[in-house]
Amino acid sequence: MEPMRDCPLFGGAFSAILPTGAIDVSDLRPVPDNQEVFCHPVTDQSLIVELLELQAHVQGEAAARYHFEDVGGVQGARAVHVESVQPLSLENLALRGCCQEAWGLSGKQQIAKENQQVAKDVTLHQALLRLPQYQTDLLLTFNQPPPDNRSSLGPENLSPPPWSLGDFEQLVTSLTLHDPNIFGPQ
Repeated sequence: MEPMRDCPLFGGAFSAILPTGAIDVSDLRPVPDNQEVFCHPVTDQSLIVELLELQAHVQGEAAARYHFEDVGGVQGARAVHVESVQPLSLENLALRGCCQEAWGLSGKQQIAKENQQVAKDVTLHQALLRLPQYQTDLLLTFNQPPPDNRSSLGPENLSPPPWSLGDFEQLVTSLTLHDPNIFGPQ
């Protein structure tokens, strides 16, 4: 089983430490150019890094809520519920030099998978890193659907354990910008 690794993102413009076993979803299906998406090899967990246009009309905690609700709308969530929003310490971020403010949000969204009628409560953890000098909101999302009742996590199975909030925090704090040209001419 491979250890956590520093992985290039967006063609090497960024890098971050990904958890053990992370599978690049772009190897499986098309992913928008402004996203990097990784899935767990066994669970339905996923990690998403998105470069979004700066939403200057919302500030602080309201910006984190705005992006959470926007994701819910894109995913066709039947209900969205914010459980907590708190500022993240900039000094813990590799991006502290260019990040003006950072927010962490946890909540639930009621989402039905494609071709399924039943919606499940999916726990989402998000980190919003605001980079106004690049007109960019960087949104990192950790999707934690409820575990299905597969017995695939038995002792004879050597699959990696489910990802933890600590794995997501490591992704957020390790995210590093290597090439600001990704944002276009400044």
